[in-house]
Amino acid sequence: MRRSRTVAIVRVVVAVAVVVALVWGVARNWTEISQDLQRVSIGALLLSFVPAALGTWLTMVGWRVILADLGSPLHLAPAGGVFFVGQLGKYLPGSVWTVLVQADMASHLHVPRRRTGVTGLVTIGLSVLTGLLVGLPALPLLLQRSAGSSGWLLLAVPLLVVLVWPALLNRLIAWGLRVLRREPLEETLSTRAILTTVGLYALAWVLFGVHILVLALAVGGGTGVTLASLTGYALAGSLGMLTVILPAGLGARDGILAIVLASAMPLSAGTAVALVSRFVVTLVDVLAAAAGWAYARRHHLVTSREEREHSSGETVPEKP
Repeated sequence: MRRSRTVAIVRVVVAVAVVVALVWGVARNWTEISQDLQRVSIGALLLSFVPAALGTWLTMVGWRVILADLGSPLHLAPAGGVFFVGQLGKYLPGSVWTVLVQADMASHLHVPRRRTGVTGLVTIGLSVLTGLLVGLPALPLLLQRSAGSSGWLLLAVPLLVVLVWPALLNRLIAWGLRVLRREPLEETLSTRAILTTVGLYALAWVLFGVHILVLALAVGGGTGVTLASLTGYALAGSLGMLTVILPAGLGARDGILAIVLASAMPLSAGTAVALVSRFVVTLVDVLAAAAGWAYARRHHLVTSREEREHSSGETVPEKP
């Protein structure tokens, strides 16, 4: 108990420190950043919203493909309700809230919690690996090295091996369930489902990159802005997902993206793009979750306090 409490405190402290550092950096350069923010018109903002929304939708479709392959096919509407509401869990420090919420909601659709949990963890892993693969061209930009060097392409080899080797992934899943003392899954993942999901996630990362490109062009990006935008968000987003102690990669994703974009524009402009992108992507998540919540409430995938009282026959005490 003491150890878990210490880990929780450390997570909160680190998350707060990163956010404070981000706020301090923005405040220190606010004069330049605010000028770049003013260049983003309402039209550019709305235009950037479209590819961001499509990318978010494809992420859900990939999750649905994996869940169906494991034995629980869902129609798009209930799948969206479960996925998008659960996605709000990524805005909390930690790494399991999204999976826990999705498992609870999907259980109302007679999907075993274990199956939903594995689906959530597998899709997170595939999303990170695919994002790193799509974002590899941005790595030399982040490290401020020559983008013409091809040595970094060798990093794609292990990523591709994991992504296209279903036997390895299935063994990892089986091993993880044994460690957690859970029953094995009834089905294993097929090559077709994995490759389909990887393709959907790759396209989703590219769409998020298009969303960045629209904003970068609005603030006046220079030579190389297309490469930095289309690959920079994938690199920043996937690395941000690895920082599980930060809510939705807050601070890490934005900082990495700003640095990558700084290869094609002033750092203040890159920071402005990262801030606007954070707003757009968060708005997409909230709107998708709101639609998902409306569907979930209508179809009893989530229960209210009154419904829990009625089902248990007991009165749930009010929180102080």
